[in-house]
Amino acid sequence: MRIKGKNFDGEGGEEEEQKLVVGYALTLKKKKSFLQPEFERLAWKKGILFVAIDVNLPLSDQGPFDIILHKLLGKEWSDIVEDYRQTHPEVTVIDPPYAIQQLHNRQSMLQDVVDLNLSDFHGRVGVPKQMVIMKDPLSIPDEVAKAGLKLPLVAKPLVVDGSAKSHELFLACDWSSLSELEPPLVLQEFVNHDGILFKIYIVGDAIKVVRRFSLANVNKCQRAKVPGIFPFPRVSSAAASADDADLDPRIAELPPKPLLERLSKELRHRLGLRLFNIDMIREHGTRDIFYGMAKCLIMRSFLRIFY
Repeated sequence: MRIKGKNFDGEGGEEEEQKLVVGYALTLKKKKSFLQPEFERLAWKKGILFVAIDVNLPLSDQGPFDIILHKLLGKEWSDIVEDYRQTHPEVTVIDPPYAIQQLHNRQSMLQDVVDLNLSDFHGRVGVPKQMVIMKDPLSIPDEVAKAGLKLPLVAKPLVVDGSAKSHELFLACDWSSLSELEPPLVLQEFVNHDGILFKIYIVGDAIKVVRRFSLANVNKCQRAKVPGIFPFPRVSSAAASADDADLDPRIAELPPKPLLERLSKELRHRLGLRLFNIDMIREHGTRDIFYGMAKCLIMRSFLRIFY
């Protein structure tokens, strides 16, 4: 159902305008970063009205909504949204909790990319060689050696739960330091990518690509001289934008459009998501070999497409 508003026609008259009603359920932090006055004005001009959902009241008693946009965690909320989806099939929920849940695990995040075959679309997208460590940090060096992974390795917490700790990444440069890591975690071989990360924001069929500064290449000499574990900065933040930087064209060149369109289409189908983003890097010294990971960053995706 749509809400009627007034739209003036420029000749002194007025016309009835139907507004698309988006109910949103966000944390206070997400609400402040997402629903900025400029964005709400832009949405209104495009015929979209954002309405806050009161999580203390039954969801079915609120609305009516055309779309529900949410960014809350927890089984209780997931059950509420799932029940609502079943009883209100006419409302689009972005996105179903069961679909979002798989992107909270870095192992399942990557598996859908591993399964893709995009060799006919002007490039190849894969994932770095990796393994999952669930417990016993003292056994990590032996497990890594058995799996055949090569140093340096990127260490990432297995579960992404929205906490600051779940976004802490480390670079391990020598075998002895691996036992200092805290499972459960994912270990990936570090791929040199010339310090540039591509963030692909996807909303339905719409795609927006931006560049971010990332980690510098690591050579064998550097690895030999710098043992230990080192924390990564938050390289993908908006403050690290590289879109206006004077970059080597071979490094700055965006991934091919046919590749991105096919990738986004396949992941939408496999993940069951309408709103997500993909982090991609181009392997150093190549033009068409990429590595990617799907992520559920709802607010940034929405903002990027609108602006």
